[in-house]
Amino acid sequence: MTRDDTLAGIQSRTVDTDRLETHFLESGGENETTDTDGSVVFLHGNVSSSRFFEDVMVDLPAGYRAVAPDLRGYGDSETKPVDATNGLGDFEADLRALRSELDLPDPVTLVGWSNGGGVAMRYTIDNPEAVDSLVLVNPLSPYGFGGTKDEAGTPCFDDYAGSGGGLGNDEFVAGLAERDRSEGGEASPRKILRTFYVDPTHEFDEGREESYLTGLLDTATGDENYPGDATPSENWPGAAPGESGVNNAISPKYCSLEAITDIDPEAKPPVTWVRGDSDQIVSNESLFDVGTLGRMGEVPGWPGEDVFPPQPMVDQTRAVLETYADSDGEFEEVVFRNTGHAPHVEVPGDFLDRLESVLQG
Repeated sequence: MTRDDTLAGIQSRTVDTDRLETHFLESGGENETTDTDGSVVFLHGNVSSSRFFEDVMVDLPAGYRAVAPDLRGYGDSETKPVDATNGLGDFEADLRALRSELDLPDPVTLVGWSNGGGVAMRYTIDNPEAVDSLVLVNPLSPYGFGGTKDEAGTPCFDDYAGSGGGLGNDEFVAGLAERDRSEGGEASPRKILRTFYVDPTHEFDEGREESYLTGLLDTATGDENYPGDATPSENWPGAAPGESGVNNAISPKYCSLEAITDIDPEAKPPVTWVRGDSDQIVSNESLFDVGTLGRMGEVPGWPGEDVFPPQPMVDQTRAVLETYADSDGEFEEVVFRNTGHAPHVEVPGDFLDRLESVLQG
């Protein structure tokens, strides 16, 4: 399957790898890997797709080949189950298979947004020699999403209750499954896109909003994909991670990415951490984190700040990257003001300027 609604200058392609029928967007050439300045691979986040990178890919400097795949269960790629017990391993292995099929030479610049930032970290941990530079855009914490209470990623409960597939919003999941494009409902996909994917003061171009909304709606739902299954728990809020699906794969029970600090110093790529200062999804007080919602009184029975505070996601990322730098790595934190969860969409010019500086070394 290929798409016919991409921006001019972007190619839509689908290939069969030994793991997955993978759809991807591409700019700067198709199979030509010679006479280029390098390759950039863009990895999208949860409940999204490669569509969110089109605007940046169009304006990437001449000479660079850009590839943005739809991860399994997203966009126009094949839907296959996500084995959460291997963390983000399915996505990482799918990426390796795609790179092999496209014959993308090592190393590449890897750009990972949100959950894609977690995939990028996992890929770098397992294949450091294949990554020239790592750009993390409002990334998932190295300790996963939900259920931890300090900079060291200490779990709130031994069974990691408060994270995983049982914490999905039923109205939002139903809206995805029904491909709801309406403007009604506080948890409708369009409302979530406008309110949380960007700073609420930003407005989408009408045509682009429809494309981004399609990127949300092209999400496979259910126990094996988004959000995943759940396990009953005696701990608050009553649900612990299951073993399949995306939100379990990013639970701290299975998602542990702090090993990025242990990469051999000679193989550590420089890391650029880009984030918006008004992000409501990945933050120290995320409105998608049950600890934050419990403190706000939105989830009854909250056991209190000492037991289950909001996950300090930004502080956790900074602590791990500071350890990365202390162990002969290199990282830079770049903060865009009045910007939410998607700087590459909200301020594409500023984002591209920063990316170009990474590419130019």
